[in-house]
Amino acid sequence: MNVRVALGSNPELEQKIAARTLRIGVIGLGYVGLPLAHAFWQAGLKVTGFDIDRAKIDMLSRGESYIRHFTAAPAMNESGRFAATSAFGELANMDAILICVPTPLTPTREPDLQFVTNTCETIACHLRPGQLVVLESTTYPGTTDEVVLPILEKSGLKAARDFQLAFSPEREDPGSGIETRSIPKLVGGIDDYSGEVARSVYALAFAHVHKVRDAQTAEAVKITENIFRSVNIALVNELKLAYSRMGINVWDVIEAAKTKPFGFMPFYPGPGLGGHCIPIDPFYLSWRARAFEVDTKFIELAGEVNRAMPRHVVGALAEALSERFGKALKGAKILVMGVAYKKNVDDLRESPALRIMEMLKTAGAEVSYCDPYFPAIPPTREHAALAGMQSIPFDEATVSSFDAAFIATDHDAVSYTDLVKWSKLVVDTRNATKNVRKGREKIVMA
Repeated sequence: MNVRVALGSNPELEQKIAARTLRIGVIGLGYVGLPLAHAFWQAGLKVTGFDIDRAKIDMLSRGESYIRHFTAAPAMNESGRFAATSAFGELANMDAILICVPTPLTPTREPDLQFVTNTCETIACHLRPGQLVVLESTTYPGTTDEVVLPILEKSGLKAARDFQLAFSPEREDPGSGIETRSIPKLVGGIDDYSGEVARSVYALAFAHVHKVRDAQTAEAVKITENIFRSVNIALVNELKLAYSRMGINVWDVIEAAKTKPFGFMPFYPGPGLGGHCIPIDPFYLSWRARAFEVDTKFIELAGEVNRAMPRHVVGALAEALSERFGKALKGAKILVMGVAYKKNVDDLRESPALRIMEMLKTAGAEVSYCDPYFPAIPPTREHAALAGMQSIPFDEATVSSFDAAFIATDHDAVSYTDLVKWSKLVVDTRNATKNVRKGREKIVMA
């Protein structure tokens, strides 16, 4: 794709950027949008957050947060520089509109852009000359030009002439403690000027902003980052399967290998992939590549390996129950430790623990869970049957009543020494018990 020649300029927005008086609108106040709004708020700008979830709006308006690790909501609410609303007519008053909505897969693993297209339809109803629109949602290369742009131009305005349009991939790592504004930001515009305007806007809030050639390049960077992780996680998952048959602990191998100061980067196995990006992004690229008659076999194979991990770890649990106690999964009492997709976050998106729980139930096991971040499992699109299940207490009387404890998520708040002490059998998919000394004969690494 050739970079467009800018058809106009945006002196009004340039002046507001220079004076730091522009108004930022963030659509989608989830795990990406809320920290993004906070980053611009920290920079002293006025920020309005938009969401269709009235419960989120009400909580933020009371200075409360629905994301456990996000603690800035009270200060933002009291400052007078942040407002949360579901009144999308306010978009007309924004100078920059940043889109942070979900991009899931359909049941047939094709891109589902309904949240992006619906949001763009709404923006088009309120778009005015001089605004900047930026898509942050992870997607396949070409989305900004081929999907977002035509919808916005239904407003009668012309992209690159009347308004600027760019893509800037989110790079959030929930629970890591890394501040959003310290993560280098990438931007790419549909034309060079749009990219420059986007760079200037993000530079108000972020320590480092890197402008790439165009929006399609920026889209490709994000998807490449996540495919890189997916492929390498698939590699160590496959190594885990091979080494376990040889009696070798893959975690010990990785710890030793990472002492090499070059040519190796540690990735870790697990019970399956979770989070919004890594389980999904490879399929976005595979779908897009097929339109260009390219088969991404390597990427798709990595996806297959990772998707098979829940079934493998359930099989390891069944084998351990049979060998230790002569007991089948059917009728066994299984305690799943952790349902979040990663440690120390209240985030269930694509969590492999949910799929594992359903597999155990299908096999006839009696399943409970314990997770300090989820007192109850909320409704999800793919795991409706688990909605409403409540976390059980973590104490000796409760844990010891189960046939096995299955560690799906390794939250730091859990005492794994106590877990092993109280359990008859522990199946560990996260190496959470690495420092436990007593009772190691109860532990099976899966």
